[in-house]
Amino acid sequence: MWGVIVETEAYSQAEEACHGSKKRSNKNEALFSSPGQLYVYLTYGKYYCVNIVTDKSDWASGVLLRSIAMPNEDERSASGPGLLANRFGINLTHNRLKLSKENGFWISQTSLYQEIDKKLIQTNRIGISQAKELKWRWYLQKSRSISKRASGDKSPPRHNAWIPFAH
Repeated sequence: MWGVIVETEAYSQAEEACHGSKKRSNKNEALFSSPGQLYVYLTYGKYYCVNIVTDKSDWASGVLLRSIAMPNEDERSASGPGLLANRFGINLTHNRLKLSKENGFWISQTSLYQEIDKKLIQTNRIGISQAKELKWRWYLQKSRSISKRASGDKSPPRHNAWIPFAH
């Protein structure tokens, strides 16, 4: 199973929306680990969210995977953090998993998808109550698999939408 990451959101210990901003704990320990590991947590008591730890060890920072476009699937099947984790079968057992082919989860550049208009929209993060003003969310404008578009950015019509996979 694979797809193209089309929406992300960044977090850093330096701002209060980050799970590691106030203190280090057993629940957020993975966020302080070395870059390239997964930080998985449960939200609203039922949805898993997956972040890729970034920056450096002992500094809480990560990128939340918000949406992935998947080949031959409904464009909304992984369009939101909870849907994404569910579709890829990610749960707390994957917390602290190092991204690698050997572990079954990795990120790579590929030529399998079509060349596209790669315009990224940079906008405010969503679904948080603190540090909402930070424009630390990015998404591929031509994708219809975005969890939530920025105000005024209309979803492209199906016939003009980016189809991320070569036919």
